[in-house]
Formats: sequence, C-alpha cells, structure tokens
Amino acid sequence: MKTRKLLLGVVMGMSVAFGAQAAYPERPITVVVPFPAGGSTDAIARAIGPKISAKFGQPWVVDNRPGATGAIGAAMVKRSAPDGYTVLAASIGVYAMNQWLQKKLPYDPAKDFDLLTVAVRAPNVLVANPSVPANTVSEIVAYLKKNPGKMTFASSGNGSSDHLTAELFWQKTGTSGLHVPYKGGAPAITDLLGGQVEVSFVNINTALPYLKTGKLKALAVTGEHRAAILPKVPTLTEAGVQGVDIYSWQAFAAPKGLPKDVKAKLHGAIVSALNEPDIKNKLVEQGFEVVANTPEEFEKFQLMEQARWKNVIEVGKITAD
Repeated sequence: MKTRKLLLGVVMGMSVAFGAQAAYPERPITVVVPFPAGGSTDAIARAIGPKISAKFGQPWVVDNRPGATGAIGAAMVKRSAPDGYTVLAASIGVYAMNQWLQKKLPYDPAKDFDLLTVAVRAPNVLVANPSVPANTVSEIVAYLKKNPGKMTFASSGNGSSDHLTAELFWQKTGTSGLHVPYKGGAPAITDLLGGQVEVSFVNINTALPYLKTGKLKALAVTGEHRAAILPKVPTLTEAGVQGVDIYSWQAFAAPKGLPKDVKAKLHGAIVSALNEPDIKNKLVEQGFEVVANTPEEFEKFQLMEQARWKNVIEVGKITAD
C-alpha cells in the first residue's frame, strides 16, 4: 500500500512538473528594448512579434526603455524575475561595449543574463555628404593624414558603435578625425544630409534609403565581404584598410536563472521566427544577415567582442560617463 502511494505521489509530481513546463507562457511576454522606438533593435524586436505571438498564443509586447546607451533598460531586465516573461532585445553596445565605457554600469553583461541568440548582424557603411570631395577610402585617409583632426565624423552618441567604428578606423590608419556626437542616430543623419558634418559610419539599413536617392554616397562597408544590397561598394579591406571588419548586431537575452525548458522554448521561438521566409527576406532586403545562433555560440561571440572593444576603448581613452 505504501509503495502504491509512493508511486502515485511520484506520478502526480511528474504530472505537475510537465504541466508547468507545457503551460509556459501563460501571459504576455514583455520585450524590453533599451532604445527609442524606430531604431534597428526596436525594428527587429517588433518584426518577429507576430510570429512568436502566433506560436505561443500570447502577446509579445515591446517596451522601449531608453537611456544611458541602453544601460537603463538592461538593468531593468537584470532585476526582473527569471521566469521567461521579461526578455531583453539589445545591441552590441549593451552586450559588449558599455562595461568599458561606463564606470558605474548597473549590470554585468557577462553575469546577469542568460544569453539566447544573436538575431542579426549588419555591416556599417562609411558614408559621406555628396559635397565631400573624397570619393574613395584612400582619398579619405590621405586627407586625414594631411589634415589631422579636421574632417568631421558624426555619430549617434559618445561611445556608440558608430563612434567606436570611427575610432578603430583612425587607429588602424594612423589618422584622426573630429568626432561629433549626437543624441541619437536621427539627428546625426539630419546634419550629415545637410552638410553640417562630413562623414559617418552608419548602419547599412539606416543608410540605404539615402544611398538610393543619392543624398549620401557610400565609400566602403565594414563587413568581411561586400553587402548583397550594395554589391558595387568595396569592403574596407578591399580599400586597403585592414582589421576593421565590423558588424553591428542585435541579440536577445533574459534575466539570469531562466529555467532550462523555458530557455529552450524562448530560443526556439525566436530562431524559428527569424528564419520564417517572409521575415528573413524582409530583413535581408534591409541589409541584415540573419544569425539566429545557439546560446553557447552567443557566449563565445560575446567574449570575443568584449575583448576587441575593450582594446579599442582603452587605446582611444574613450568614456561615456
């Protein structure tokens, strides 16, 4: 009799456990984007939302929490319960740059999150206002060497990925330009279009509409290979600048301590959504490359990116505080 009761208890316990696993998610999932609406990270988080909502039968709610180059939103996710109902959608800066730029960063990108997947990556494009006489990278480098600190490079903010791309470019070419930081990518583009600043390393998806209309000109892309949507534009390596193979990227994570089954479900849903033909084609048309890798691959990639940008930031003596 005791044995029967014991077995019954075990079976009931297993049923409850499996029932709990099968139940997730039982309510909406909040996706914290630590940047304003309308940017690349926000666009990626929203693009996959309908697919995930359909798969889970629950809303995928994007919550924009901008500030401190993504640190405010990231810290909010860190403090959230690790139950799968709060997800972080962030970019390279949050995961691999901020810890070297901000002395009192309110989160640790290597310890406070369960990494899910790098969703997409995209090269930056060295673009110039049409009034700039230089039409090649070599001409830009020649001008910078003759006029150190004179050519203006716009960025979306001090310590941003476009700023650090410019810093790495200067380091690798032995040159220097004049960094002009803005409070976001939109005002930087506005002044670039207006000729108030001369050049910038811009996310390819952001630059594309202006390149198509001739309002900006592309001199090089920072990827390992030419971008499919800009096949005539050389890479920086092809243009003679080595060691500046750079991608901006967006990725998903959750608070540390996520249950294994919930982590597997979230990862599977995000990767599946990114690889849906209509979503993938749309992203590729905008210049993104779908990565959708494993948590383990993300961890290794994060370590490499952190080491790389730590060196760039230390050599350039850059801070964002």
